[in-house]
Amino acid sequence: MSDLKNAAQRPASVLQTVRAVAWSFVGIRRSSGLAEDVQKLNPVHVIIGGILGAALFVATIVVLVRWVVSSGVAT
Repeated sequence: MSDLKNAAQRPASVLQTVRAVAWSFVGIRRSSGLAEDVQKLNPVHVIIGGILGAALFVATIVVLVRWVVSSGVAT
């Protein structure tokens, strides 16, 4: 349990967290970068970033599909 508390205390910038989440969405990452992220990033921030990234991805797809359907290209 103390490991989880220590992990939640890790200082990491928002940019580092966003970058790690973005790389995970793309699916390409070196193992050295992954090991560095595990040591530096706050897991709570990574979870929040992942949820926000997924919501942004879904919203983008919905807007794109609505635009294509309303433009008449898909008929």
